[in-house]
Amino acid sequence: MTRTVTDLDAGTLPDDVDQLKELVVELLRDKAHLQYRLQLLLRQRFGPSAERVDASQLRLFVNELLEQDEAEQASAAESEATVREHSRRNGRRKLPEALARIRIEHDLTEQERRCPCCGEHRDKIGEETSEQIEYEPAKVHVIEHVRMKYACRKCEGELVTAPKARQAIEKCLTGPGLLAQVAVSKYSDHLPLHRLEGIFKRHGVALNRSTMCDWMRLCAEALLPLATLMKQRVLTSAVIHTDDTPVPVQQKGRGQTRQGQFWVYVGDAGHRYAVFDYTPNRTRAGPLAWLTGFEGYLQADAYAGYDALYATGKVVEVSCWAHARRKFYDARWTDVGRCHQALAWIKRLYEVEREAKQAELDVDERLKLRQEKSVPLLGAFKAWLDEQSQQVLPKSPTMQAIHYVRARWASFTRYTESGILAIDNNMSENALRAVALGRKNWLFAGSDRGGQTAAVLFSMIASSKLNGVEPWSWLSDVLRRLPDIKASRLPQLLPDQWQASHSSETPKPAAPAPIL
Repeated sequence: MTRTVTDLDAGTLPDDVDQLKELVVELLRDKAHLQYRLQLLLRQRFGPSAERVDASQLRLFVNELLEQDEAEQASAAESEATVREHSRRNGRRKLPEALARIRIEHDLTEQERRCPCCGEHRDKIGEETSEQIEYEPAKVHVIEHVRMKYACRKCEGELVTAPKARQAIEKCLTGPGLLAQVAVSKYSDHLPLHRLEGIFKRHGVALNRSTMCDWMRLCAEALLPLATLMKQRVLTSAVIHTDDTPVPVQQKGRGQTRQGQFWVYVGDAGHRYAVFDYTPNRTRAGPLAWLTGFEGYLQADAYAGYDALYATGKVVEVSCWAHARRKFYDARWTDVGRCHQALAWIKRLYEVEREAKQAELDVDERLKLRQEKSVPLLGAFKAWLDEQSQQVLPKSPTMQAIHYVRARWASFTRYTESGILAIDNNMSENALRAVALGRKNWLFAGSDRGGQTAAVLFSMIASSKLNGVEPWSWLSDVLRRLPDIKASRLPQLLPDQWQASHSSETPKPAAPAPIL
């Protein structure tokens, strides 16, 4: 029976020395575990989010692993220093050509043009131009839709009125540009609606936050066909990256919140969309329903809810080395030597990926490089993990990290079997940052319906950014064209196809600056 500290006193302690030793060891293990949990919670609450480890610390434990990188790192540092020096010599960065230019001429007076030597007028021989970036707040204006009415004087009737273009939200007070601005402000810039309410008030426009909330719901309903099309495209990917994060959801009439869940699914290079889904809980029913019909690689964390998909044999598990690294990083407070050794091994694996990226290798070349360099490293790392598993305490944080990797070793090494796979799942984690940042500002979703609204609009914003598309320009144009577009032409509104069609057109004026 496990004893607690409150159970112990002089009268209850055993007299047997061996039992006392076992009790002391048990208490020391509990103390070490509590210290580990305390350090972990303190870091999560007050520490930096970046998982940085000084390279010199790693070198103390695995010098032989890192020495071979010194020449490469020195060369990279020298190259970076050269770039910095070149930037300093060439002055500040040039302002973007796409920005509109307003020419302001500064000239000499008639008296200043006279030559101080002979008194004659000096001739203009050139000009000197310097640039200064300026900002003008966005302007709110009213569009009047004037519909002409006609009637027959002879018949004194047959009244006809010119039709008005259909709107994304019929009978709505706002146009597509303002709808897009509210959506981008909340789901990209993470501004809660009550702050937007104050911002618009400074511009002389009274927009209630509840009204804007209704607009976002109606926007999501209008954009749902496009989000569904993105989902269909993602499901045809050879690889899907997925991850999830919790969100507080307000319980109506109780003044409390419960936990809902956002999931993101990111397609491969040929289907570069990030589609969000909302579920009221974190059961496996959500991802199983969303991924129905998918066949290919699924790169995710070790969530057990995906096991049913892997069991079919149609979905292949690919684990994330960033998650593995995090396990050892968090455990390093209790076992510095072993954890830093593991971090050094993982660092070597990432060095190979960095080499492939810098060389801009294609899929086949990347696979060849991994087979040549990563596979031997993984073999040596596995042998080291097996050896350490015989020496580490079974319930220690270090052993938990080791077991996390060893138990999923096949899925951790699978990225070396195909050049289209990534070493980690950072693509989906990056997409989820929008939720994490927004959660610190708007705090919670108002309801499950609000979570579904947010999922659609997060999908729009994240997919546009993933394709290098400016979200306001794209979303406002989509909302303008969506009511009249045929279902067969809906793919034209996807961010990648929209970008391709607009890049060949005459450049348009820049989008209005955000209202601040």
